[in-house]
Amino acid sequence: MSFTTPPRPFDIAALFPELAPLARTATRLHPRPGSPTVHDSSVGGPLLWPADEPWPYCDEPHDSRATSAVHSPDDVRLFRRRQEAVAERLRLDPQAPAVTPEELVAAKRFREGRPWFDGPIPLLPVAQLYARDIPFTCPPDADLLQVLWCPFDHEKAAHPRTALFWRSATTVTDVLDASPEPPIIQSMHYLPEPCLFSPEQVTDYPNPSELSDELRDLLDDMSRWETIVPARYNTYADDPGELYLNNLSTAPGWKTGGWTRWSPTDPVNRSCPECGTEEVPLLTIASSEWDGGSETWIAEEDRTTPAPHHLGAEDANFTLIDITGGNNLQLHACPADPTHPHIELLQ
Repeated sequence: MSFTTPPRPFDIAALFPELAPLARTATRLHPRPGSPTVHDSSVGGPLLWPADEPWPYCDEPHDSRATSAVHSPDDVRLFRRRQEAVAERLRLDPQAPAVTPEELVAAKRFREGRPWFDGPIPLLPVAQLYARDIPFTCPPDADLLQVLWCPFDHEKAAHPRTALFWRSATTVTDVLDASPEPPIIQSMHYLPEPCLFSPEQVTDYPNPSELSDELRDLLDDMSRWETIVPARYNTYADDPGELYLNNLSTAPGWKTGGWTRWSPTDPVNRSCPECGTEEVPLLTIASSEWDGGSETWIAEEDRTTPAPHHLGAEDANFTLIDITGGNNLQLHACPADPTHPHIELLQ
């Protein structure tokens, strides 16, 4: 299924021509639950991984005090399927029991969790992007990006640590049958639900904090905003800056390219650790496709034909990834050489 972002409430570049040179193309990925194969661009699906290439592990220490209970990936999958079964039961029969005795036992077992594990942790597949499907910055000899992470927070990083792998898909002839899985993960929200992408290109403009003082002053010029039919922005009449921030600048959700979404912090240095070139947005791993302030970005298809019931559908979190309470993990790559170390920004 394809997804279509509604036109913006109005053309911000027509209202403020000074912003037009700053427009960038972003690709909204619109992940939705599916059954991806190694040949698909996906979230949480199997990777086109060479059978003769060792699987990556995290050898760093993991803090057993970071969570009250840990689970295996299969524990989490079973927990999600039980939740879906309960929701479907109640949808079909609102008078049905909210929980059965068997489900109570299973829920108690899940709360107890698994024993702690000390040792190297296999990385989890997070995303796979084929350049034939999705535009993104990649090395000249690559057409495939694979993103994996360690499903634990690390020192000085309240989010999973990511690893990027670049490939030429045609060179992978013997594919790994099944990747190893971690015996435990810190949070069930660090296990992606398998999803397929529906890429769509949109236009991004900078976050206000990345604009010059002159452009920020222009955005505060009420005489320009007053030329618009008030009904088109009346919700934000007292603060058009919020209208620009939430609905006219950076697209929310999973995406490649575009501009960086800044919140809660102001812009920080994004110099490549290896060559000093300013790194640019590569992939945004989002906790939701929209929120209460950015509902104008909801795809037309989600308004007219909502997706079938699935965990996360009600809060626009189709991948079931949740990073530190609804934040985004934005990966930036060096445009001079994407194989240089990437930068992670939690916003």
